[in-house]
Amino acid sequence: MSSMLQDSQLAHEEAVVWLEDMEHLDYVRQALDKSTRRRGKPRYERDGRMIGYVNLLPDAGRDPDSGLFERRTFFLLPHDRPNDPAGPYEVGAPGEAVDPRTIAPGR
Repeated sequence: MSSMLQDSQLAHEEAVVWLEDMEHLDYVRQALDKSTRRRGKPRYERDGRMIGYVNLLPDAGRDPDSGLFERRTFFLLPHDRPNDPAGPYEVGAPGEAVDPRTIAPGR
């Protein structure tokens, strides 16, 4: 997934919750995942580890097709730079990478 999301996909975000200190991270990957809940830690079904997630506002609607809420999650895969400094991202970053210091609800 691209790191470029539409403003409408972020409009109902209330808060970003970090599970780890992100100050030492050059990047995290972001994805728009479907969840049964607006708040709380969503299920994580990828390799690697979840670094953070977004809680939604109480009035956030469900996706009309799936009936689920769309929420951003932030994660790192085993071959990402913080886990493998000499790996494939020793230089550069993956397409879905964002600077965690620039992440805020709705942007």
